[in-house]
Amino acid sequence: MPLSYALIGAAWALAATFAIVAVAWRTPRFDPAKPGRELPEWVSAVVDSPAVRWIAAIAAAMFTVWVAIAAIWGPQGSDNALPGVFYVLLWVGLVAISVVLGPIWRVISPVRTVWRLLHIGRRGAAPEEGRMQYRPGWGYWPGVIGLFAFVWLELASSDPGSLTAIKIWILLYAVTMLAGAALFGTTWFARADPFEVYSVTVSRLAPFRRNRTTGRIVLGNPLDHLPTMPVRPGTVAVMAVLLGSTAFDSFSQSSVFSNFVTRNAAGIPLVGPSAGGTVLRSLGLLLFVLAVGVTFSAAARATAGVSREQRRQLPALLAHSLIPIVVGYIFAHYLSYLVERGQETIVRLADPLDRGWHLLGLDAADVQYVLSLNPTLLWTIKVASVVIGHMLAVIAAHDKALRVLPVGHQLTGQLAMMLTMVGYTFAGLYLLFGA
Repeated sequence: MPLSYALIGAAWALAATFAIVAVAWRTPRFDPAKPGRELPEWVSAVVDSPAVRWIAAIAAAMFTVWVAIAAIWGPQGSDNALPGVFYVLLWVGLVAISVVLGPIWRVISPVRTVWRLLHIGRRGAAPEEGRMQYRPGWGYWPGVIGLFAFVWLELASSDPGSLTAIKIWILLYAVTMLAGAALFGTTWFARADPFEVYSVTVSRLAPFRRNRTTGRIVLGNPLDHLPTMPVRPGTVAVMAVLLGSTAFDSFSQSSVFSNFVTRNAAGIPLVGPSAGGTVLRSLGLLLFVLAVGVTFSAAARATAGVSREQRRQLPALLAHSLIPIVVGYIFAHYLSYLVERGQETIVRLADPLDRGWHLLGLDAADVQYVLSLNPTLLWTIKVASVVIGHMLAVIAAHDKALRVLPVGHQLTGQLAMMLTMVGYTFAGLYLLFGA
């Protein structure tokens, strides 16, 4: 598919979407209070069952131990399963399962499980309580730092596949999470755990949610659930890190950036060529994240008829509209990794110590490279993921604008956001094709 065709088609798709909703969509339609279609009562009973939750948590903890055994005593090279678990099953797989089932990391998080186990049989404060009150002004900023630390290791460090580097990262993550929970209780996990923030954010597109009145699990329109994303300090920064890092991943693989780093890495003062390359990649990653945050915030604020305080709140109020773009980009960029390298990782976990085991009958010959062998299907999914993500973002932003923008400025106030979405689409497709 020629890039020009993809860009023209995407531009028409977004323009048509905006034109249709501008004419036919005059009142807000997405409401988190909609009851949805209630599932049988036993579904909620099973999901809420302490026994089921403990089984899921313990199973995830045992899987973590299995991965740790492979990481420490398995082959200390490219055949080790740890990078595949860390970068593919965790980072990409967490999106896939959270979009389908909801914020699953709250249940299966190993650090949450350890924290609960540490409190079994102890008298005094409950696991939810800490020694100090978590400050509301901190919002998601600790989680933003954790997310940036993850994408930095993957995209900017000198050796992302280094087993030592990944082990150190995981150790620091576990210590930080447990120490923070000791101070602030489980609120720390909800605000600071990068994987929980990530899972909860993308889960706003899940078709399953809770009925706010009855508490039962219901099946409903994901776009009704999307606006439930809390408005807290750092909300826009979370979206900027997720979207900007994915865009930078494509850009960093281009020959233009690779040649630039090669030519200029040795010229960075006080460091060698390897560290110089890390500095340049780190600056590039930070630039992409800042570009997303600044352009989105500027577009959200570009409206008349609002007070200074309302204008300041608009970026966070509209931030949930970026979630479909983030999910679309994740699948566009990493779907083949999840499907194919995910299979390779599972096969390696079936023989974690490289002793010729074939647990569950798994073997390297069982890996199916279905997407690589069908490039037309793969590229159709990639382009569709980017375009559909942006179309849903336009619709979500328009619906929210009808609620938060004053009458008389509800359409003109969205023009800057519309242009920004088109710019994101063009940039995303260009980087996708260019890389």
